[in-house]
Amino acid sequence: MKIFKEIPIKKPNTPLLDKVEFPADYRSFSINELQTLSDELREYLLYSVGQSGGHLGGGLGVIELTVILHYLYNTPFDKLIWDVGHQAYPHKILTGRKNKIESIRKKNGLAPFPSIFESEYDSFGVGHSSTSVSALLGMAIASAESEPEKKHVAVIGDGAMTAGMAFEALSHTGHIKPNVLIILNDNDMSISENVGGLSNYFSRIWASKTYKGIKKSGASFLKPLPQAYHLARKVETQMKAMVAPGTIFEELGLNYIGPIDGHNIKQLNDVISNLRDFEGPQFLHVITKKGAGLDPAEADRIGFHAISKIKSIKQKISEKKKYQDIFGEWIIDMAENDNELIAITPAMREGSGLVNFSKKFPERYFDVAIAEQHSVTFGAGLAIAGKKPVVAIYSTFLQRAYDQLIHDVAVQNLNVTFALDRAGLVGEDGPTHSGNYDIAYLRCIPNMVICTPSDENETRLMLTSAFNHNGPASVRYPRGEGPNAKVNKKLDTIEIGTARIVRESSKKNIMLNFGSLLHIADEVSKSLDLTLIDMRFVKPLDEKMLLKYLKNADFFVSIEDGTVMGGAGSAVQEFCSENKINIKSFLLGIPDKFIDHASRDEMLEAAGLSPKQIKLKLKELIQYKME
Repeated sequence: MKIFKEIPIKKPNTPLLDKVEFPADYRSFSINELQTLSDELREYLLYSVGQSGGHLGGGLGVIELTVILHYLYNTPFDKLIWDVGHQAYPHKILTGRKNKIESIRKKNGLAPFPSIFESEYDSFGVGHSSTSVSALLGMAIASAESEPEKKHVAVIGDGAMTAGMAFEALSHTGHIKPNVLIILNDNDMSISENVGGLSNYFSRIWASKTYKGIKKSGASFLKPLPQAYHLARKVETQMKAMVAPGTIFEELGLNYIGPIDGHNIKQLNDVISNLRDFEGPQFLHVITKKGAGLDPAEADRIGFHAISKIKSIKQKISEKKKYQDIFGEWIIDMAENDNELIAITPAMREGSGLVNFSKKFPERYFDVAIAEQHSVTFGAGLAIAGKKPVVAIYSTFLQRAYDQLIHDVAVQNLNVTFALDRAGLVGEDGPTHSGNYDIAYLRCIPNMVICTPSDENETRLMLTSAFNHNGPASVRYPRGEGPNAKVNKKLDTIEIGTARIVRESSKKNIMLNFGSLLHIADEVSKSLDLTLIDMRFVKPLDEKMLLKYLKNADFFVSIEDGTVMGGAGSAVQEFCSENKINIKSFLLGIPDKFIDHASRDEMLEAAGLSPKQIKLKLKELIQYKME
């Protein structure tokens, strides 16, 4: 494997890779040529991600594995599924998208993750972790009779293996025993490394056709000596337990092979070419290095998980704090003030702003890995025992723990605070990561408080208010920077369900803001002379404020960075109906469609939420009222 000291800024010379548009173009290559192809692919990946920004570390770690899988399997007829998809950039380069790879995560460019709408080589759309084995199993069962020759492979990372869904799928796979290959890409981020000459040696034996034939012979043809097969199987199991951490997979009914070196082209080819023809579910444990081939990335695997464009490094670093930084400072201050505070995150320490907290209060910090369901019920258990848990979780990932939120927290009215990062349209990561739905799916749950702060100071204020509230409460805030509002460092609170007047007009036209689009609402309200109310809370609504301003108004406009259907504006409409307020309304928010990846501003534009678009819409409404 060729090692690089830095990310190249000039397009590299890749003569062998230039001959490859699709996997079929290199299936006649020799092993030595495959190694050269891997080196060129790694260098091209470094260059392209340096130009576009995006996920880097995971892709560097699976270069050799990607090359071999497309070499040995007849993709796209054979199905290859990448779990999560952070590591799928090399896959995209080898499957007809090399010349488009620099457009990744940009508007009208390549999707940040595998997408069935983008390429027939993307067998299953992903973005959230731990779904690959379930999808693989469904696809294998569906084609078992009609296309028995079709092969199915899933690549799942050790981090994704921490989710219960992955083990549910593995258990089912071991029960029905389809002909599939599941590859555990272990980059030493979650599962301990256990690699050595002896384990590699036995892995080659267990994955050999000769050994498989001996086992089959012992079972099928040596009927006078059936103990031969059982003895061989017993010895194999004991040896696997001694040299490899695969016993649990064997107990689930999978044939465990490994661990093997995921950067050794020849070994990957020898082992996987044999496993391709085995019957039943095969589980191959591959050891890789996240960031492999780039010295800085190997040294800082978390920091190089994703990077910005190389040219942006020289740009002036913004002095604005991100919302996650506001949360990170608040939770430390709150923990110093309240010894009962416990912080929980499902594998989002860096993204949620909990790095400093984890160092300062290690005994009060719990990263439960990619286990969103567990994180919520774990919080419920802490709360029922008198602690005050704060679950720091992305809005899009809380969707995965919906039953636990209702059944374990809300029904029991437990004091659990949910800090919902990445709420609303998130930008380049696209629809799988946008937090569009939390207002709608939380609003219908009894006992739930929903806070929608409009800036950094309001975020801190509402975090404190939610934390001190007796019962479940959520505080949603977007990805990245806010408007740079001055933050009061005190741990002040406001009364739950109280709005504030931002701008008052003599006209009877009302604009209701819910959350982070206040800067847009403010511009529109000034331009069209609307009374602007920052509602702050979706649940409970400030009913006194609404009664005062809506009873005699001509119309109201609501704006939110969340889905219109079932959202905050809908809550106001329901309030008006209950209180017999007959008023025209216009709801602004994310429409009933998935907004494709782009910058956050471009996604807002696509959702019809730019100031210009809103002004045009509302001018028509105002003109209608004047007539």
